[in-house]
Amino acid sequence: MRSLTNIYAFTCAFTFTLWNNIQPTVEDEFIANYSSRLLTNVPKNIPVHTQVLDLSHNRIAGLSISEFLYLSDIQVLNFSHNLIMVLDFSVFILNENLEYLDLSHNNISKVYCLTLAHLRHLDLSFNKFTALPICQEFGNMFHLEYLGLSATMIRRSDFRYIKHLQLHTVFLTLENFSLYEPQSLTVLNTRNLHIAFAANQNFSFSLLYDGMSASENLKIVNIRYTLSYKDFPSPPLMLLKKIKTTALMLDAVDLQWAIILQIFMLIWYSTVEQLTVRNLTFWGPLEELTEYAFIPLLSSVEQFISLDGSMKALTLEHIRNKVYYFNQEILYRQFSEMNIASLTIYDAYMPHMLCPNRTSSFQYLNFSHNALTDELFQNCGNLVDLKSLILQKNKFESLPKVSFMTSRMKSLKYLDMSNNLLRHDGADVQCQWAESLTELDLSSNQLADAVFECLPVNVKKLGLQNNQISNVPRGVVQLKSLEELNLASNRLADLPGCSGFPSLQFLNIEMNSILTPSADFFQSCPRVRELQAGHNPFKCSCELQAFIRLERQSGGKLFGWPAAYVCEYPEGLRGTELKDFHLSQLACNTTLLLVTALVLTLVLVAAVAFLCIYLDVPWYVRMTWQWTQTKRRAWHNPPGDPGTVLQFHAFISYSERDSFWVKNELIPNLEKGEGCVQLCQHERDFIPGKSIVENIINCIEKSYKSIFVLSPNFVQSEWCHYELYFAHHKLFSENSNSLILVLLEPIPPYLIPARYHKLKALMAKRTYLEWPKERSKRALFWANLRAAISINLPTSREGNE
Repeated sequence: MRSLTNIYAFTCAFTFTLWNNIQPTVEDEFIANYSSRLLTNVPKNIPVHTQVLDLSHNRIAGLSISEFLYLSDIQVLNFSHNLIMVLDFSVFILNENLEYLDLSHNNISKVYCLTLAHLRHLDLSFNKFTALPICQEFGNMFHLEYLGLSATMIRRSDFRYIKHLQLHTVFLTLENFSLYEPQSLTVLNTRNLHIAFAANQNFSFSLLYDGMSASENLKIVNIRYTLSYKDFPSPPLMLLKKIKTTALMLDAVDLQWAIILQIFMLIWYSTVEQLTVRNLTFWGPLEELTEYAFIPLLSSVEQFISLDGSMKALTLEHIRNKVYYFNQEILYRQFSEMNIASLTIYDAYMPHMLCPNRTSSFQYLNFSHNALTDELFQNCGNLVDLKSLILQKNKFESLPKVSFMTSRMKSLKYLDMSNNLLRHDGADVQCQWAESLTELDLSSNQLADAVFECLPVNVKKLGLQNNQISNVPRGVVQLKSLEELNLASNRLADLPGCSGFPSLQFLNIEMNSILTPSADFFQSCPRVRELQAGHNPFKCSCELQAFIRLERQSGGKLFGWPAAYVCEYPEGLRGTELKDFHLSQLACNTTLLLVTALVLTLVLVAAVAFLCIYLDVPWYVRMTWQWTQTKRRAWHNPPGDPGTVLQFHAFISYSERDSFWVKNELIPNLEKGEGCVQLCQHERDFIPGKSIVENIINCIEKSYKSIFVLSPNFVQSEWCHYELYFAHHKLFSENSNSLILVLLEPIPPYLIPARYHKLKALMAKRTYLEWPKERSKRALFWANLRAAISINLPTSREGNE
């Protein structure tokens, strides 16, 4: 049972709507919000042009005219949930534009009245009034639409000042209620009457009877009666002629069965068209119910429910039964035979409902949140006018049985079977649905792929979200009328095609297991206007590029783009929106990638070949190979072989065309005379039987120095190039200073071939001796050359000679 403080919430909808209607369309500078700031007084710095002022949830205890004197534009004032004890309406005498005044949830017990001519909303509910605070001045508030009041007693004279007002809503909070004079409410002229009675007191049923005579829409909260059924005040017979309520809501009802049936009989015979009962608890000792006409009452109900009445819709929500020994089948029979269009029994632990014995007028049935099973309405042919059937949150297990349940419901258009335990294993069991069924909700069940073998052929809207579907079989189902399909929260790995759904317009496939959706979806589904495919674990790769391009081409058909479409894989791209994911065409086009790689390879090969030819790489490779082979043979020489012991001071490398100078100038001047030099010349020192290259390498290695006679003829000699290459190799391999360059004749740079880059480097970095033309300088030349060669050969050489 809820307390009165919590009941205030049911007025919020109307209050908020009226506040919005009153609140002008202004900028934020006209709205001042000081709520929940622990204020004890009205702030003095409120902007002058404020039109909406919220001071709720503070600790303000009193109001004065000086606090509102300068707020001439104020239209809305909210002082709810404060500590105000006395209210003087003259405080607002200068606020002529005031239309909305909320003073609910205070401690007001005394009021000094004044007419506020433009006031439309006045809420004084949940205060400390003993009598209703209705002053004579209220009668002059002709614009008043909403009036909230509180009191502990109500007398016939309380409403006399406002009985002529055309009110939209009157809200009464009756805490610690002690007195109600019958027919007090009947003078009210209001369209909506809401009464919040004290939670822990016995309800005064005269409030119900008179309230039904005072308003079209009546809502009463907290109807509790613990006295004996013998003391229950039965409704007067003349009341039926005065009732004008068409919509009645009873909330938080705790009554004996017999009293409930009495009230229900009154309502059935009245003008009430819509009855809603929420949070109903019925109880009573079985002996007392039997003794005091419980069974006769049931019989009476059974007689009158078949009669035509005004009631069109009955809603029962959150029902609890404290009668432990009770024949529920009697009650089910009464419900099934009701001559009404709409019946809702929600959250009542109801295990069954009987099929009507005659053709029923039911057009809408809602039995959600109960314990109904597959046996419901089997072979029931009297629900021919039923259009909507809602059975969510029950215990249905067999989808074929559900289909047979509907087969004789000739007018059924909407069926909600969500949140059950439905399965279908795809066995040979045939399904037979109502041909009129166009909207079916099977969400939150245990259905797998076989469900597509058991669906109504004329369905237009189908909900299958939150099941265990991993694939939509092709060729199994033909739903030619299907326009909207919801497959969210399943196990699908790709978008389904439309071969079985030619009329599909809306598809929801969110929260599945789709990594790379098919890009040809809109081609196979040309009628689809909206696709919801977000919140899937997208794998951002080349395959996804086509789907991203599909979004650009679809013209906004992807619902939730781009926020709902985010990369899940790979790890490095997780959280990246698909719109920000880009790969080059080269990275995703295999053919283009292969062609590009092939072209680049060919270009690279051509470039390498050109460089090899230009730089004479084959020649260097050949020379390296010769050097390697010679060294290998040297390593395998027998132990007595002298090997690479130095035998010569210098090896002479020269062109055959320069041999005259070598033989007549170089050799005689170095080998004769004091400090003779042992020179290695190929004509006399090459060993017969060995290759020229091998002889060159051996001579260079057995010589301390290598003298290169440079001239234009030198660079034209192939063998000179070999000798220079091997000598240069020795220079670096042994880290020696063994090269001596003698420039016999100047060499123009253009005469040096490209492969002689070593020669160019040596001439640029090393000092060379230039053969002088003047005879006077030649003595110095020979001295310098001898100095460059100067070395003592090992004694082994001398001994060999």
